[in-house]
Amino acid sequence: MTEGLDDALVGVRHTVSVDQRVAIERSAVRLAEEFAGVFEFDTVQRFLISSYDQLAVTAKVPNYLPLLAERFTRQRLRARAKAEGRADSRIPAVLFLCSHNAGRSQMALGFFADIVGDLAVGWSGGSAPDAAIDPRVIDAMAERGVDITTEFPKPWTDEVVQAADVVVDMGCGDTRPARSGHRYEVWDLADPAGQSIDRIRAIRDEIEQRVRLLVADLDLSGHH
Repeated sequence: MTEGLDDALVGVRHTVSVDQRVAIERSAVRLAEEFAGVFEFDTVQRFLISSYDQLAVTAKVPNYLPLLAERFTRQRLRARAKAEGRADSRIPAVLFLCSHNAGRSQMALGFFADIVGDLAVGWSGGSAPDAAIDPRVIDAMAERGVDITTEFPKPWTDEVVQAADVVVDMGCGDTRPARSGHRYEVWDLADPAGQSIDRIRAIRDEIEQRVRLLVADLDLSGHH
């Protein structure tokens, strides 16, 4: 297992410290146990290394990278399992996309998760992710009682797009993913980056309205 990890890390574009390597190895073991019977260890490890490499592009705090890569990998593997029919596909999944995954799509995901709970799955991603979520976006969401501080910008990946029952493009420009054949919506919304807090609040409120309409249209019971 250790030798396999060493081989997998050869292609990583970013320096991996000894501590990070140990953390990655532990993450691989945890994920392999979680997805036992669904994916082979080599698949889990490959996704983990790929996730680490993608997140390292914008990471400001390298020490957190293995943990974030583990969370990103978990999302990707669950999406792949859903897309391949290896997991319960009856629960709908909605993917919110924008350029930097630091504002609009994070607000939409925050509202969506808060409204639907475990009745649906929500994901978000960006075509060119920022290093962190806009702090003013976090503050604006907190005003509405929604905590998005545990989220982080991440790229959208093919397996997540394929697994999503609804893809919401909130401003991906020319880099939008190929339509997967599922429901695809385009929400024309201003980018909160560089805007005043009042403008961010207005964008937030419009996003909330659109998310609530989407949830109602999905006909999920139990939303508020």
